[in-house]
Amino acid sequence: MSEPAPTAPYQPAEAPKPRARSRAALLKRLADVVCLPASRVNAFERAMTADLLVEMLRDAVVEEREKVARRLATLVEMPGTLVRLLLRDEISVARALLENSPTLGDADLIDCVRHATLEHRRMIAQRRGVAEMVSDALVESGEASVVEVLLRNELGRLGHQTVETVVAMSRDNPRLLPLLLRRPELRPSHAYVMFWWADADARKLILQRFAVSREILQDAVGDLFAIASEEGWQDPMSRKALQFIERRQRNRAAIAKSPFDSLDDAVAAAQTGLTRDVAEEISYLSGLKPMTGAKIFTDPGGEPLAILCKATGLPRAAVRALWRGLRRPETDSTGAMVPALERVMAVFDMIAVDRAQTVLRYWNWSLSSAMTPALLKAIREGDEAAVDEYSVPQRAAMLALSRDFGR
Repeated sequence: MSEPAPTAPYQPAEAPKPRARSRAALLKRLADVVCLPASRVNAFERAMTADLLVEMLRDAVVEEREKVARRLATLVEMPGTLVRLLLRDEISVARALLENSPTLGDADLIDCVRHATLEHRRMIAQRRGVAEMVSDALVESGEASVVEVLLRNELGRLGHQTVETVVAMSRDNPRLLPLLLRRPELRPSHAYVMFWWADADARKLILQRFAVSREILQDAVGDLFAIASEEGWQDPMSRKALQFIERRQRNRAAIAKSPFDSLDDAVAAAQTGLTRDVAEEISYLSGLKPMTGAKIFTDPGGEPLAILCKATGLPRAAVRALWRGLRRPETDSTGAMVPALERVMAVFDMIAVDRAQTVLRYWNWSLSSAMTPALLKAIREGDEAAVDEYSVPQRAAMLALSRDFGR
């Protein structure tokens, strides 16, 4: 029988070593030196001290790092390596700088955005006067909660590309849309494309705020229509721009080729059932491309029907006729108009003809005039890199139509 293995003698657990007072004092003194005014310490001495402080902070406990961060928060200029170390630290350490230091550089904040945590990014998004470059970096993360904080920051600044990115994000994050609509950086081109995925309240706000008149453009270029006509409308770019600006919405030339005598007759025929052929005829007679018409007729909310009818001078009853042709319920069990149709009729009543034309022309411009074969392929494949970054209608078409092709 083998002998049992000898047991190790009992050793009491080693008591934790008390934290050296010299370390805490040294960290404080080094931070004090870094904070000295330029009259007391030159740039090289400050940098040397900061390097030593960085080495010590990398092994310091959280409480010690927090104390140093609070000490440096009021410093006008902090050495780069030191500030980046503290900004990338735990949020309890970085908070002192992010909340209290007004002089953090954009480069340091962007570095923090890209290398720290969600909570760091949320805190940066709350800072007073967030610069455009920092906002762009925050939005790049694609975190809706960070973007929501940024949009609520009235003193933050959003660049054009930042707004473009957030507009695209709002399609999958409905909470962002009402916040975007309150931003001064938002332009009609953004609002018109967001209309397609906005809820009823947001759609009403878009039409009230962004459905602008084209009267100033019509006055500015009024004499150019005759000149373009004399030239036979040879220049395609001028033709597209003038078509957007002109007052007349209906396409008179389409009447000669249409089986209907007028747009009103086509709408009346649609009451028995809006077939694809009738829908295309209504689109042509309304001065629209069939793709734009299809987007309007298949919209689940129905507000675009009101825009179409008002812009083309159709009577109020035409909205109900198209609604009936789409086989949508008109009344409830009590005989009262259903809320959805009532809402659409209210849109018809509230918007002026010229403003409705602006919205309708923009939709047609963005959803059809920019639709090249290459863009169509990019939309089907979801290839946003193929879209011309300077083309407003191309970007709008990508956003508005990309999911339609995926159905």
